[in-house]
Amino acid sequence: MIDPAFTRLHEDAALLLAAWDHPEPQQRILRDQYLIFLREHYDAMSRECPVGHLTSSALVMDVDRTRVLLTLHPKVGRWLQLGGHNETTDGSVREAALRETIEESGILDVSISTEPIRLDRHPVPCGGRMSEHLDVQYLALVPADARAVMSEESDDLRWFPIGALPEPLDPAVRAMIDTAALG
Repeated sequence: MIDPAFTRLHEDAALLLAAWDHPEPQQRILRDQYLIFLREHYDAMSRECPVGHLTSSALVMDVDRTRVLLTLHPKVGRWLQLGGHNETTDGSVREAALRETIEESGILDVSISTEPIRLDRHPVPCGGRMSEHLDVQYLALVPADARAVMSEESDDLRWFPIGALPEPLDPAVRAMIDTAALG
């Protein structure tokens, strides 16, 4: 039996994605795939869904959009945006992205975009098995002088100037940065 809170998140995700549009055709195709996944999996918002699940993340940038805050993810060993699994305490997919941002950055003064900026679907080891994350990605702006504090969920947490990003950088992270830079 699925927790009723995940049912609420499932409904939120379906409504959010049904109304979401993006100028890139590949992003619209992903949106349609997410909607099919939601229709086929009543537990799509829970990490317990064995084939995959929706996740929520945010690209954290300073308000001037000159720097980006990335985490060195311990499971994949790459610099990524902040984010993770939806929880029963989250009121929406957007709230999950905001919660993850605050938890993983230690920054409380966060302004998160109203709508996602991108979607990204990728295989990932999760819960001891290979799974898929269908990530809903937001933009989070923080004050230029915001001080990040690394959480236990990271091997490193660091600000990078847009012109000096770590290499190799995950293509999905680069796409988020490119989208955010267009403002």
